[in-house]
Amino acid sequence: MDNQDLTASFEVNESPKQVFDAITNVRGWWSENIEGGTSELNREFTYEVKDLHRCTMRLIEVIPNQKVVWQVLDNYFSFVKDQSEWKDTKIVFEVQERGGKTRVQFTHQGLVPAHECYGICADAWTGYITGSLHDLITTGKGKPNPKKN
Repeated sequence: MDNQDLTASFEVNESPKQVFDAITNVRGWWSENIEGGTSELNREFTYEVKDLHRCTMRLIEVIPNQKVVWQVLDNYFSFVKDQSEWKDTKIVFEVQERGGKTRVQFTHQGLVPAHECYGICADAWTGYITGSLHDLITTGKGKPNPKKN
């Protein structure tokens, strides 16, 4: 198998613009604890969940209604030995209209089965993408991690 990067995809009836707007509303589907910009080229944001996971992302490609790419600048997991597993990987969201539907293709380039975090990360990403993001697009309400007090 040549490409082992983590991927997930789904189709919805909503327009590419609605899908793109939901993807860039990271607080609406991933975490309410996002700090920084999530929709404009070269903006950076941080994600944090308790003492388990912290990361910093930079938007390195933004094509409205088509594609968003984040580069992982820094990452920490409390549950892995190798803290470099995510660093310099890319998280890609591709939006494509086909046959009256809009397809979302998510790829975490560089997150591969050989990584210690792969199992946990694959389950988490799949839940966020095919669950929370899908719901944000189709119902207007995702299931992000709640705001910390």
